[in-house]
Amino acid sequence: MLVGYVSDERFVAIADVLIQFERAGESMAIVRSTPRGAVYADLEQGAYTATLVKDGFGSKSVEIRADPAIPYHFRLLSDRLLGYAWPKWVRSGERSEFRVHSVDPYRLSLWRYGYKREFVKLIGWFDEHGPRSVMQITPDGDYTQTGIQWNRVGWGSPHHTQFVTAPERSGLYYFHAETERGDFFSFPWVVAPEKAAAPLAALASTNTWNAYNSFGGRGNYVNATHLPDVPTVNARQDLLRYSKSGSYNEWSFADEEYAPLSFDRPEPHNCVRKDEKVTDPIRGRSECHLGPAEWRMLGWLEREGFGYDLYSEYQLHSGVLNLDAYKALAIGVHPEYWSRTMYERIKDWVWSRGGKLIYLGGNGLNCEIEFPDNATMRCNSQVPDPGGMGTTQFESRFHRRIESEANLLGVVCDDRGIMTSAPYRVMQPGHWIFEGAGLKEGDLFGHESLHERVPGGASGHETDKRSGSSPANTVILAKGVNPDGGGAEMAYYETSSGGAVYSAGSITYAASLLIDDLMAKITRTVIERMLK
Repeated sequence: MLVGYVSDERFVAIADVLIQFERAGESMAIVRSTPRGAVYADLEQGAYTATLVKDGFGSKSVEIRADPAIPYHFRLLSDRLLGYAWPKWVRSGERSEFRVHSVDPYRLSLWRYGYKREFVKLIGWFDEHGPRSVMQITPDGDYTQTGIQWNRVGWGSPHHTQFVTAPERSGLYYFHAETERGDFFSFPWVVAPEKAAAPLAALASTNTWNAYNSFGGRGNYVNATHLPDVPTVNARQDLLRYSKSGSYNEWSFADEEYAPLSFDRPEPHNCVRKDEKVTDPIRGRSECHLGPAEWRMLGWLEREGFGYDLYSEYQLHSGVLNLDAYKALAIGVHPEYWSRTMYERIKDWVWSRGGKLIYLGGNGLNCEIEFPDNATMRCNSQVPDPGGMGTTQFESRFHRRIESEANLLGVVCDDRGIMTSAPYRVMQPGHWIFEGAGLKEGDLFGHESLHERVPGGASGHETDKRSGSSPANTVILAKGVNPDGGGAEMAYYETSSGGAVYSAGSITYAASLLIDDLMAKITRTVIERMLK
């Protein structure tokens, strides 16, 4: 009978896995998985101990129930170096557990990522007396919903703790794991202050990091609703996002069909290379709009002398971030996924209490999420129009559930100009934002960018524009010269309470700040004004 399937951490089928089924200490069958990862065995229905072995993957034994009506999903973890901190965000003085998967002894150190990468401390070398004893084991089934739960098996000694206390200084920290043979992996840790210590707060886009994380076989862009019944063999043939065309869209399903996504997983796309500098080009398809790109924004803030306190998005949602303790809040790069509570808190702060919002990104606040708990989020991703980002009725996924994000940001993303990059063109040269920049109407600026996925300028990748939902007093200061009118619209407006919002409207904007002098000058003028 068909017992089940065996797949790796990307839900890709693994062929030729050797599997032994035992009951009451007696071997009942020894079989190998098929090219599609299927496991067939001549077994009676019931409980067994299954042991799986495959070169290049961690061996393990699990207790299963063989039932042809409910195929079991065995999951193996490949021999690679991975890790993450849990929780992924804390306040100064709080602890996180480091959870590292390695088949070799590894060295772990902690670094702070600002304008310079600052070594904080050596945490130590880690291995154990037994063979491959720092290798982790994944749960079977769909652990994208429940979390990967590393360190649950084989740990617990009070003499071998894996906890680190967060430093006093807020910021973006990275753990560096490196093996004796030179394998390297880094993973982020957001440290918020115990209490406000700077006039400016900054927000790491931790929800977006999770939405784009497909570790375990699911993210909001791969198998968005749930894992398929069988593992992938060839992505272009098997995944619906590639094999379907026409009206099909990854987000065409009803909201309630989207299973939750756990934060309790490694984030390979947030890895920063061992010798990478903040001024280096951002390599990789995903890194250029996730944590490594946000590091460039934070590094620029420090270079310009702007002190900031960093928070995760969940800390805004849960109330850890006290907005009234700050003069301004900076969000950047790609803050796409927000909860209703996050949005309402920021909007009330800006419109009712004089808060200043500095939006240095693009395609922001485009989709509402919910937090079932502090370890999980669920995306309400159904699009109003499967053929595009919006319709005449709804401007975004967020609009369909709450209201258009243009009500707060002044701009909203649409498909025009997507996956292109270009400089901005000045439209309001007399505005205070351009003071001292030496620019006149029609001049171009923002030619340089560290963004390698979509090179070409500070207006790009995905871009936002003013809409019918924008506040009436929204001023467009500059617009990207991307094709088809798709350039980002740099926007600004003020509220009667003394609040203000500056919107860059571009994912590539932050990647220009460190190497384009005019972009740096204009943005510095904005932040200085907001902090007065």
